[in-house]
Amino acid sequence: MSITGSMYTGISGLKAQSQATSVVSNNLANSTTTAYKSSSITFEDVFYSTVYAGGSVGQVGNGVTVASVNTDYSQGSYESTNSATDVAINGNGFYVVIDPDTGNTYYTRAGNFTFNTEGYLEDAHGNKVQGWAMNDGSIEGTLTDIVIDQSQSPPNATSEVGFSLNLDSTETDHTTSATNPYAALFEAYDGTADPALGDSAYAYSTTISVFDENGSAHDVTVYFDPVETDDGTIVWEYVVTCNGSEDNRDFNGTEMNATSGAGMLMTGTVTFSSSGDIVSMTAFTLSDTPTNLTDPLAAENWVLADFDADGFPVFSANFTGADEDQPIALNLGMANTNTTGTGWDTSGGISSLADFTPTTAVGDLPAFNNGVVQTTTTTSTSLSSATYSLSQDGYAPGVLINVAIDENGVLSGEYTNGQTQELYTIALANFTNTQGLSSQGSNLYSATTESGQAFIGTPGSAGFGTIASNSLEQSNVDTATELTKLIILQAAYQANAKVITTADTLLSAAISMKR
Repeated sequence: MSITGSMYTGISGLKAQSQATSVVSNNLANSTTTAYKSSSITFEDVFYSTVYAGGSVGQVGNGVTVASVNTDYSQGSYESTNSATDVAINGNGFYVVIDPDTGNTYYTRAGNFTFNTEGYLEDAHGNKVQGWAMNDGSIEGTLTDIVIDQSQSPPNATSEVGFSLNLDSTETDHTTSATNPYAALFEAYDGTADPALGDSAYAYSTTISVFDENGSAHDVTVYFDPVETDDGTIVWEYVVTCNGSEDNRDFNGTEMNATSGAGMLMTGTVTFSSSGDIVSMTAFTLSDTPTNLTDPLAAENWVLADFDADGFPVFSANFTGADEDQPIALNLGMANTNTTGTGWDTSGGISSLADFTPTTAVGDLPAFNNGVVQTTTTTSTSLSSATYSLSQDGYAPGVLINVAIDENGVLSGEYTNGQTQELYTIALANFTNTQGLSSQGSNLYSATTESGQAFIGTPGSAGFGTIASNSLEQSNVDTATELTKLIILQAAYQANAKVITTADTLLSAAISMKR
């Protein structure tokens, strides 16, 4: 090899170290870039020249070139933020974003997303984040833009009300003149009067707000009064009522609010043991096929109630004038786990209020086929009557006030009515060969033939990492390592420069041989 060839070998070394320096400098420049993945460079020797010497064959190298520049896709550390839409991937995967102007699909690890003025979730450059819409907790459809535009939570009609009470066992019967002592409150009720039930007719009352199918609230009041019994058993009667003017149930072609039964929804009894624990209850509601078509409060019209799927007796209400009444279950702390047949044990011969007599014994009262006391229940002890808790499952419509993203990428909306609704699941992509991805700048990658097509999945599923909300993945550049590389590259560059100056000296010596 000539001296000139040595100079070109040195030049190849300078070029290689220069390119390596560019890689290191780019890493250092992006040491604080969100989700940046560091690169490393590897070298390889180039072709060799054959040299014949002393009958043997040798080879002399001709320099160095860059073999590859590889990206380190290892996990970066987390930085906590105050934005729920800042998300970091813990494990494998890339977010999928689409440029709305070109339609090009890109992939990124940078999860610094925000909602734009039109409600689209996008990255810092306006690329739209992709995911699946959700319905009733399940993914539906294909990948789509994640957009929340005037999102609302629809109302939900109340289907169950629950009461946890104590009824003072020392109270006395307020209505002793009733023909049916177990339905004295029912007999005293008059939906055309104001109030429909006088204060002197009952011992205790409690009110809960329920919601109709349109999301409007209505008060439902339960009145209680003890029943005087011969054997000392603790029995309380109750009636469930609503505002009579809001009672739009149909009775023989007439709205209930125009009758004496306006607001009467259910009546029944609750029986307690001597220690005050609930042991049995009854519940009567207006029959769907009343036999007395002139008086809705006729005793023969009030029959044993049906049960819902949880074993609670159900009454019907209608606050909106809808074609169908709104069923509402009453939970006083006892459920029926056997609702075969009517669900009632009527061995005492009572299936409607008309079957009662002034001498009906407590033992003749209907009972659940299999009554089971709930964890939260009603009691009757010598403590003062009090309401410990009220519950109902309805709610008014709500507007979006906040969003949250869980580890499985599910984006949920939080609404003013206290409800949380799952709206989207963020999509993640992965590749067979991530080294084949093409860096596009702006923290974006695009797929190539070397990377293969993206396979798409949900966070937390096989092959994909989970998502951390209120977090951003940081650059995985190790500054100390890069500075150490820089020192080594500087020495290598100086050494290759020395090769050139040495070759230059040798050439000068050769030239000076001719004077």
